[in-house]
Amino acid sequence: MPITKVIVFGASADQGIPLVNALQRRGFDVSAGARRANAMDQTLFPDLRVVQCDITDSDSLKRAFEGQDALAMHLPFEFDRSRAAAFGKSIADGARGSGLKKIVFNTSCFVADHDLDLTAHDGRRDIERSLEETGIPCVFIEPTVFMNNIIRVWTKPSIVNRGIFAYPAKPSLRISWIALEDVGEYMAAALETSKADGLHVPVGGPEALVGDEVAELISQEVGKPVRFLSLEPDDFAGNMSELVTGSRELLPGTPYAGMAKFYRFYNSQAESPLVVDPAETIKLLDVMPMPMREWLKRWDWSKPI
Repeated sequence: MPITKVIVFGASADQGIPLVNALQRRGFDVSAGARRANAMDQTLFPDLRVVQCDITDSDSLKRAFEGQDALAMHLPFEFDRSRAAAFGKSIADGARGSGLKKIVFNTSCFVADHDLDLTAHDGRRDIERSLEETGIPCVFIEPTVFMNNIIRVWTKPSIVNRGIFAYPAKPSLRISWIALEDVGEYMAAALETSKADGLHVPVGGPEALVGDEVAELISQEVGKPVRFLSLEPDDFAGNMSELVTGSRELLPGTPYAGMAKFYRFYNSQAESPLVVDPAETIKLLDVMPMPMREWLKRWDWSKPI
């Protein structure tokens, strides 16, 4: 039987909205699984049906999964590995015997085939294992780096105001940047085929670009010179922390310290782990991701935020 009814976790967030759009466009009957009944009120889909549940409460998840064919989700980026593992166990416990035919999990980051002593990364692996143990066919969509990071408050103002694209990538680090819309398309496509069932599917954009190449594309779009500034990961994370907390201190266990550790790992590799060949991915999932040049045209570069 084909999959028609899909419940989405994280539907109201910036990764969830493109996913809901992709699912509805392909004809799926979509619901949002959320703690708050009004979770979708301030989104582009205010009328989307909400099924109240909590990812830490497996009983509520069992009820939420009743009558659903599939679960598609992303989860909070958790830098406490034990907490991430608990999310995975709770969701798996709720899914067992529920009648779900498939689970599609967007890990929101690169995932290696072994632990890396990076708590957020290793926690993602724990979640994947728990979901696999349910026996329900799973597809793990593992994106590289989101193009949308370029328009965040810690990046875009510097581009607009100073002509500087500052990012914690070493000058030679190649990244297959991917748009959030395309991640949603890959997830939706995974529900229409069995080709990717049981697989870990790295997804990225059609170009593997270094920082100077990204800056040149931005320059062409904004109509003024933009140069790339390779930041030390700790400096980048300190900037993020200061914007949110008022302090540049990278306290152990915080998202900022964890993010710095992620990029230190990426920058230390002889070969970039953030390069994906879409020609390989399309053999499994019929999606052709948009190039950076096309994505840049979607944004207003006259304003810093």
